[in-house]
Amino acid sequence: MKIIIIKPNESEQRLDKFLKKYMNRAPGSFLYKMLRKKNITLNGRRAGGNEKLHTGDEVRLFLSDETIEKFTGDDEPVAGAKGRNTTLDIIYEDSHVLFVNKPAGMLSQKAEKTDISLVEHIISYLLDSGQLTREELRTFRPSVCNRLDRNTSGLVAAGKTLAGLQMFGSLFRDRNLRKYYLCIVKGKVDKPSHIKGYLIKNEQTNEVRIVTSGEAEKAAPIETEYIPLAYSREHSLLRVHLITGRTHQIRAHLAYVSHPLCGDYKYGDRDVNERYRKKYGVTSQMLHSYELVLPVLEGEFAALSERTFRAPVPALFQKVIKETAWEHGTQEALEVLHWKI
Repeated sequence: MKIIIIKPNESEQRLDKFLKKYMNRAPGSFLYKMLRKKNITLNGRRAGGNEKLHTGDEVRLFLSDETIEKFTGDDEPVAGAKGRNTTLDIIYEDSHVLFVNKPAGMLSQKAEKTDISLVEHIISYLLDSGQLTREELRTFRPSVCNRLDRNTSGLVAAGKTLAGLQMFGSLFRDRNLRKYYLCIVKGKVDKPSHIKGYLIKNEQTNEVRIVTSGEAEKAAPIETEYIPLAYSREHSLLRVHLITGRTHQIRAHLAYVSHPLCGDYKYGDRDVNERYRKKYGVTSQMLHSYELVLPVLEGEFAALSERTFRAPVPALFQKVIKETAWEHGTQEALEVLHWKI
C-alpha cells in the first residue's frame, strides 16, 4: 500500500487526472477499475475519479509495490544527464518563479520528445538544488510561462509551483505586463513608431506573413511599438515594445515595414545577413528579450509588484553594437548596453 498526501502543486485538479500523471503508464481502464473496487481511495472513502483534490487530501493505493512500479516511470528526459548540464543565467528567483536569461540556440520548450529545452534545464536545476524531488515530478512539472524563438535570447519566466505558473501564465496571456526587446535592423530609423497589422501563420512551414485589413478575418491582429536607441544610414538599434506577442511578430512586422532584423535568415535581407556573418559570425536574428515590467501584484506575489527585470545583452550582440559606427546614440542606449562612446 502507498499513501499520498496531496501537496499545493497537486491540488485543484480531478483525482483521475492526478492518478493518470502519477501512474502514467497505467491504462485508464485499470485506474477506474481500481477506484470501483476501492483499491484506490480518497480520504478513506470510495471515489469515482471526478472529485477535486485539495491540499492535505489523502490518496491511498492498495496496490503492490510491483504494480505501482510497473505503472510509474519517467518517460521525459531531464537535462541533468551526463554531458547535458547547462548553468542557468538566473536573473531572479523566489519560491514560486524563476526568471532566466535564455541563450540563443536553446529551445524554450521541446518540439520533439527527445529534445532538451530550457524546461528540462530548469527541472534539472530544481532537482539538483533539492527544490524538487523525482516523486513530485510525477504529478507536477515546472514549466515556462512565455516562449522565445530558439535563436532569440533573453528573459523567460518559469513557474516553479502551480501558483507561479498560473499567475505568470495569466499575466502573459492577458498582456498585463510589458515586454521590451532590443534588436538591430536594416535601415535608418530615427523616429519612434507604433505600427499595427494582421498576421497569418502557416503551421506547416512555421512562417508568418503580414496581411492587409482585407484579409483580417483570417488573421490575428498585431501591434508593435518601437523607438530608436542608436542609428546610422545603414542600421538601427531599436527598443521594441511587444504589445500583442504573436509568433515571429517582431521579425515579420519589422520586415514588413522594410526594417528586417540583421541575421534573420527567414524574414531578413540576404546581403545584410551575409555581411554580418562574415564580419561578426552572426548566424541568427539579432533579437534579445531585454526587459519585463510587472503590474501591481497582491498576496503572495506582492514582493514583485511593479518591479522591472532586465537580462544582460549577450556578448556577440554587445560586440556588434560596440563596433558599429552609429551616427546618433541616445543616453538610454549607453545605459542599456553599458558601453561608452
